[in-house]
Amino acid sequence: MRRLRAASPQGSLTPSQRTVLGRLAGGGPATTADLARAELVRPQSMRVIVARLEELGLVARSPHPTDGRQVLFSLTGDGEEAVASVRHSKHAWLADAIADRLTPDEQRTLADAALLLKRLVEE
Repeated sequence: MRRLRAASPQGSLTPSQRTVLGRLAGGGPATTADLARAELVRPQSMRVIVARLEELGLVARSPHPTDGRQVLFSLTGDGEEAVASVRHSKHAWLADAIADRLTPDEQRTLADAALLLKRLVEE
């Protein structure tokens, strides 16, 4: 995981910030309370993380549709690009590592294992 993170072009983002961006990319808009619960951190800590992402232009706030006291955060276009860039870099690193460090037999074994894992998840 450290090597995958190191391959990430978003070196200026903390792991917590990257995790929040990924969570918003996968789950859609969320409140700071929702994000804090999901990440098992205090709401105050999550507010700091989200505020920094907002300063960077990676997330934007909008009013909650049913609760005027709350705010929803979602990815901006730049935030979506950042998530895509990180994912692309990680996938490229992994593909290169598999091609460079594993023998053809090991690559086939890995592909077979991936198929078995996929089958387990789908059933």
